[in-house]
Amino acid sequence: MTVLRIDLVSDIVCPWCAIGLAHLEQAVAGLDDVETELHWHPFLLNPDIEAGGRDMTQHLSQKYGKTAEEVAASQQQIVAAAQACGLNFDGALKRRSYNTFDAHRVLHHAREAGVDDAFNRALFEAYFGHAKDPTDPALLGRIGADLGLDRQDIEAILASDRHAQAVRDEVARFQQMGISAVPSFIVADTYLISGAQPPAALADSLSRIADEQGDAAAS
Repeated sequence: MTVLRIDLVSDIVCPWCAIGLAHLEQAVAGLDDVETELHWHPFLLNPDIEAGGRDMTQHLSQKYGKTAEEVAASQQQIVAAAQACGLNFDGALKRRSYNTFDAHRVLHHAREAGVDDAFNRALFEAYFGHAKDPTDPALLGRIGADLGLDRQDIEAILASDRHAQAVRDEVARFQQMGISAVPSFIVADTYLISGAQPPAALADSLSRIADEQGDAAAS
């Protein structure tokens, strides 16, 4: 059995990150001799959005130079892709765009406590499934408490600049590595897989990487 470390560079408000994670799990489930060790890392899709978020259609129209009709069509395609792999995207068409910097500071705290995987997944569910604000202190406190974290610690983080530099440094590190879009999967500290690749393609890549890792260990 080969255990592959996968560093997932992701943002909470990235639909393809949620879809890419689902595809990764489907790919690994189909491999008999490969297991993965997942580590989450921050990316900021919308670092310039004001507090309270921005209308999704307006934001995407301005960002990509698309009409409202084109944005609506692309969002419908994303929802269909998510639902095809069993994700709850019932609220995806009602969501707003947010700057997730503060949420990533809380996720940094969650990583120190060993619950960042569950926290990220809970935020995907809240945001895409229920159109919740993933930067809302009440939501972050509730999810944290459900995962065994101290709600007052989360409130204190959000009321300060705690973990701010750590998040900035980590975002900058992956940008310097050339990562400009998410999801990005760094496998075994060496191989970069970009985008929400289909499960079959991911399975093929992971199998080949596992073989190479096994050959290197044997030599």
